[in-house]
Amino acid sequence: MARHEASVLLVAGETSADLHASKVVSRLRELAPSVSVFGVGGDRLGAAGMELSFHARDFSVVGFVEILRHVPRLKAAMDRLVRLAEDRAAPLAILVDYPGFNLLLARRLKKAGVRVLYYVSPQVWAWGEGRVRAIAERVDRMAVVFEFEKEFYRQRGVEVEFVGHPLLEEPLLATPTERSFGGSGDRSPVLGLLPGSRTQEVRRHLGVMLEAARLLAVEVPSLSVSVGRAPGIEPALIDRAVSRAGLPVTVAGPDDAYAVMRSSSALLVSSGTATLEAACVGTPMAVVYRMAPLSYLIARSVVRTRHIGLVNLVAGEEIVPEFVQGKATAPHLAAAVRPYLTDRAAAERVSGRLIGVRAKLGTPGASDRVARMALAMLDDR
Repeated sequence: MARHEASVLLVAGETSADLHASKVVSRLRELAPSVSVFGVGGDRLGAAGMELSFHARDFSVVGFVEILRHVPRLKAAMDRLVRLAEDRAAPLAILVDYPGFNLLLARRLKKAGVRVLYYVSPQVWAWGEGRVRAIAERVDRMAVVFEFEKEFYRQRGVEVEFVGHPLLEEPLLATPTERSFGGSGDRSPVLGLLPGSRTQEVRRHLGVMLEAARLLAVEVPSLSVSVGRAPGIEPALIDRAVSRAGLPVTVAGPDDAYAVMRSSSALLVSSGTATLEAACVGTPMAVVYRMAPLSYLIARSVVRTRHIGLVNLVAGEEIVPEFVQGKATAPHLAAAVRPYLTDRAAAERVSGRLIGVRAKLGTPGASDRVARMALAMLDDR
C-alpha cells in the first residue's frame, strides 16, 4: 500500500495534545492529502480533518486514585482503538503525550504490527526510568520537544529526534507583551487565572485562585481579574465558582487563553504546558497544583525532580514560585503575585528570565518535522 492511501491512528487525550497534534495533522494532509487519520482527539483535531473515534474530553482524567474508577471505560476504548487499527490495516500510530494510556496502547499496537511514533515524551526523567525500558520496547521513534530529552533517550537506546516545541508556532506567543502595574501608567493591573484544562483541576484550583484574587483586590483596588476557560470545560463550572467568589471577573472564551496570558500583569497557573506558554510572552506567574491526597502521596514517592512546573524544569531552576497541595492557599498565592502587580522592576526581572526559557525550546517547525517523520515511517514499511 502506498503511503498516500494509508490510515493512521492518532491518540491525543488532552487539551494541549489536541492543539499540538492538530498542527501535525494539518501539515500531514498538506504533504500527503490522501492520508486518513482517525482516533482520539478534540475539537481542533476534528477541525483539522481527523475522524474522531473518541472525543478527548472522555479521556480527561488525572491522578493515580482518580483514574481507578475510569479504568473499565478506558480499557474498552483501548480495545476498540486496537480493533479499528487492525480493521483499517493502519501501518502507523502517532501517540501524543498521555503516557498512562498511550504506553499501554503502544504495547498492544506493537503486537498487532503497528509502528509507533511517539510525540511529546512522557516525563520519564521526572518519574524515574522504569518506563524507559517500556518505551524502548514499544516505540519505534520518539519526537521530543525539549533538547535535553534527546541525549537522555539516545543513551538508553531509543531512536529519538528533537523537533523543537510546538508552542513556538503560535502567533500570539511569538513576542513578549507590555504590561500594566498598580500605581504606574493609565491602565489597571490585571490578574489572570488559568485553573487547568481538566474538570478535576478546575474544581481543585479555581476556588483558591479566586480567593487569592479577592485578597489582592482589597490591597489593589484597581485590580481586574480574568479567568481562562480551556476547551472542554463546561462554562457552568466556571460560572458557579465565580458567582460564589462575589468578585467582578471576566471569563474568557475557550480559545482565548493566550489573550489572557498576554493581557495579564501576573498569572496564577495550573501546572502544565500553560506555564511554558506564559513564559513565551514573559508573563510573571505562580504555579499551582492540587490533587487527591492519596494521589499526592504516591506522586511524592516517585517524582525525582525538584520542581513540578515545566517552566522551572526547562530553566533548571525556580524562576517562578510553585505551590503544591497544602501550600496552595489563598494567602500564599496572593503574596506570591502581589509584587508582579505593583512593582514594575520586580515584574520585569522575572519577565526577562522567563523570556530566556524560550531560547531553550528550539526553533519553529515542530509540526512539519513530526509530519515528515510520520511520512518517512510510512515509506519505510
